Amino acid sequence: MGKLSVSLCGIELDNPVIPASGTFGYGYEFAELYDINCLGTFSFKGTTLQPRAGNRLPRIAEGNAGMLNAVGLQNPGVDAVIREELPKLARVFHKPVIANVSGFSVSEYAEVCRRLDGVPQVGWLEVNISCPNVHGGGMSFGTDPGAAAEVTAAVRRVTAKPVIVKLSPNVTDIAAIAKACEDAGADAVSLINTVMAMRIDLKTRRPVLANRTGGLSGPAVFPLALRMVWQVHEAVRIPIIGLGGVQSAEDVIEMMLAGATAVQVGAANLVKPFACRDIIQALPETMERYGIEKLSEITGGAHGWEKM
Repeated sequence: MGKLSVSLCGIELDNPVIPASGTFGYGYEFAELYDINCLGTFSFKGTTLQPRAGNRLPRIAEGNAGMLNAVGLQNPGVDAVIREELPKLARVFHKPVIANVSGFSVSEYAEVCRRLDGVPQVGWLEVNISCPNVHGGGMSFGTDPGAAAEVTAAVRRVTAKPVIVKLSPNVTDIAAIAKACEDAGADAVSLINTVMAMRIDLKTRRPVLANRTGGLSGPAVFPLALRMVWQVHEAVRIPIIGLGGVQSAEDVIEMMLAGATAVQVGAANLVKPFACRDIIQALPETMERYGIEKLSEITGGAHGWEKM
């Protein structure tokens, strides 16, 4: 696996393929289908300080080239995750895992991260300041550089683990927000989260989702995500995790050429549960086809061509 390996914030991954938060549960469900230790790592379900039931139904809608979700961060709360979910995960996954953290105040983000800081299984903290499906928190911190920096700095003070800040595409200048997070102490950024969107039921003439709007994911957002990864790579020096519409080994390589060190796979897991396993298996042949010796050497490889 040496040709596939990459380093993410000083932690070695066997490969750069990472199931995205919200599409892989707490891992052990997928372990019933295949050995999930083939993954680089994965980001578990978004976790808040208190339990959340999530948004009202319906909260999933289909699109022509993707899906909309407005789940609303349904989770049992950080204490239950530490007490119940992570011990079950430890029986089937033997690598460090990414903890995805959400909050409704700066202090809540910091407190969830403080509690997870003492969990050996957790290798990285992915601070989600970009969820478009909750009210009074989430994305409100990710649309302003100052607010993003404030959350980042607060989390940085309470943990020694690598801090990854997950960014929203629903902004004018994502590069400026990424730079603010870097300056405030982020070790990496991940992007993009879902794009705000909606569907209308022609029979009822009302929005399909009870939340009215939801986050669009799937193949439709891949070119948008790729463009933003490119822009952020030009603005920061910290690692980038690229995500948004990734479906194949070719998409992984394209994301890395744009500037990603590692790549998350989201909606594809919901359509095809074996998606990440299949992408990993396809990477060696795809690399050979494009003359790639080591994946760790191609990050940002599409930049600088103007000077050639």
